[in-house]
Amino acid sequence: MQKSLRKSGDFACRHELDHLATTTTVAAQPATFEQLAELAAIAKKDIPGVNASQDGLVQFLRDDPESIFAFQRNESVLGGIAFLYLNCRGHDALLLDEIDLKNPSRIYLARPGEDVSAIYVWALAGHGRAAIALGNVAEHLRRERFASADYFAQPSSVAGRDLLIALGFAPVPSFQPNLWTYQRPWNRAPSIVPAPDVSVPVRSHADARI
Repeated sequence: MQKSLRKSGDFACRHELDHLATTTTVAAQPATFEQLAELAAIAKKDIPGVNASQDGLVQFLRDDPESIFAFQRNESVLGGIAFLYLNCRGHDALLLDEIDLKNPSRIYLARPGEDVSAIYVWALAGHGRAAIALGNVAEHLRRERFASADYFAQPSSVAGRDLLIALGFAPVPSFQPNLWTYQRPWNRAPSIVPAPDVSVPVRSHADARI
């Protein structure tokens, strides 16, 4: 995950991703082509070595209009987040380390409108109060197209790892190095509750009634 979100200490305590509150203070909407130059500039400034050119983001948005979200307060763009929406084949390729996450083949990506098998957090950058808009993004990704897909990410910094932990992510065994996942609450196996002790006291034959 190419990530830099200033003041991510707002998530110092655990705030599970699908339980984050929405906000009207900072808007989070699918990005427009007009916002991409500013989003690319923020990413280049905040994430060392980021592979996020304006042309690359344009292609992202053309491939899937819901793949990039912009965080905006009033008229100011505070940052954004970009996702790879993987189909079943892409999901398997992610776990097997068979996908180029910087330049993924289209065969691994869900088509616009197609149900998503896995959501990969490709990049996250922002400043100020941008972080509080994550609740708005999470609400969008609870829609039917995305609801069954778990999130995946690869933290590239200590701050990125801490943010993932705060949002409920955990490392997942895979061939993909340093891969973390957030399992949607409704995808989790129910907790096994021990059966109540209903053993019957041992009695003698004399206690039997006929």
